[in-house]
Amino acid sequence: MDRYQPETDEEEQETPLLRRGLGDKLQRAPVCGSARYNLALLSSYGFFVVYSLRVNLSVAMVDMLNSTHQSADNHSTSVCPAHSSPARPKHNHTANVYDWDSETQGWILGSFFYGYIITQVPGGYLAGRVGPKWLLGLGILGTVIFTLLTPMAADLGPSYLIAVRALEGVGEGVTFPAMYTMWASWAPPLERSRLLTFSYIGAQLGTVVALPLSGEICFYLDWTYVFYIFGALGLLWFVLWTVFAFDTPNSHPRISERERLYITTSLKNELSTSSGDIPWRSIATSVPLWAIVVAHFSYNWTFYTLLTLLPTYMNDILGFSIQQNGFLSALPYMGCAVMAVIGGQVADYLRETVQVPTVKVRKSFSLIGMIGPAVFLVAAGYIGCDYQLAITFLTISSALGGMSASGFNINHLDIAPSYAGILLGITNTFATIPGMVGPVIARSLTTHNTIKEWQTVFYIAGAINLFGAGVYTLFGRGEVQPWATRTSPTSHRE
Repeated sequence: MDRYQPETDEEEQETPLLRRGLGDKLQRAPVCGSARYNLALLSSYGFFVVYSLRVNLSVAMVDMLNSTHQSADNHSTSVCPAHSSPARPKHNHTANVYDWDSETQGWILGSFFYGYIITQVPGGYLAGRVGPKWLLGLGILGTVIFTLLTPMAADLGPSYLIAVRALEGVGEGVTFPAMYTMWASWAPPLERSRLLTFSYIGAQLGTVVALPLSGEICFYLDWTYVFYIFGALGLLWFVLWTVFAFDTPNSHPRISERERLYITTSLKNELSTSSGDIPWRSIATSVPLWAIVVAHFSYNWTFYTLLTLLPTYMNDILGFSIQQNGFLSALPYMGCAVMAVIGGQVADYLRETVQVPTVKVRKSFSLIGMIGPAVFLVAAGYIGCDYQLAITFLTISSALGGMSASGFNINHLDIAPSYAGILLGITNTFATIPGMVGPVIARSLTTHNTIKEWQTVFYIAGAINLFGAGVYTLFGRGEVQPWATRTSPTSHRE
């Protein structure tokens, strides 16, 4: 079966692709109306669905809890004075509420990642064998179905809800490895940062939209509609994906010949022509890959801490209502989305026009995207009840994190494009661990919901981020690794 693989960056990208002796043969295809940017748009919608389904529980959780029970446990509704908000409509608020303690909440919020971690490496492997289109499509469809079953599971008990969330994670686990495999066949080297950041901006937009919209849905309807409405959006995406997405440029029936030649020609030097074996030993011993693993794990500790617990922090510490909570929790991710897009444009400009080596671009963007968030996250814990400054610091922290989208986050395609899906599966497996243990640890450290307890949570996240930035700076690389460009199925068998 055909493998799905990409391109090459010639030893640190010292000469732009279009000037490497291919200029007379290779014409850049227009962006407007192109198949590759249509794929970026459609995949962006897909990741919008993925992240809206992932984060909606974080806001809904605030409304799913028995507030009377919570107040009795924590002795006050919030540390800081509550902010005024309009009275909630009384009609239609018929959904059940539950007496879950902090530990149970932590397990529910983290349960998604117990399923998510299982399908990371298999997702990358299967995408290269059966094709990424249907693997990604069916994975998200499965997540949509279990999302629609969430209210029923919650009524049955926390163990059922944990199981359903874990099964959602199983479906979503294949999405990023499958999409990386797809981009290995679709993204020309010098458009890599732009296309991938545009594609994955959907994840940030899903967070930006889902958090405030979930708050409004809870306010005017009830928490069950959060899962029904976003589930319906996911079903619509699946229909569009099955009709308009294709595994490779060569299998796309409507792509122009100019664009097809532009993509396939620009990628030909980065392909591994070995169609059988995967160099597992070389992959497992690759120092540049382990540098990405450490960076990815470290960044995700901060990212998932905020993703799952920011609405709780807004409610329990800063005193924002369910309606205010969603919008304010979305601000950091709005900043992240904007910076990710800007970063992608700047990164490709530096590589192509200024001819900055790929490795320097990746490391510089990773440093900004990891050290900056650590500093502002820790600072947010020391401003007391100054909610304006707290939201500002949290927004800056997350916004700077968006720069890493053009750093270590897409470095897999630089060092081994033919195996990018598998490499992403490996790094994302380790990077999922923070989502599994982070919420549990954070909630166990914040049983009394004091500012000092949350300072500890932010300190841990910041320290891990700094460690990851240091390791990636020392050991990250930007060129295609020798083991990723094997030329025969019988050479270097492992």
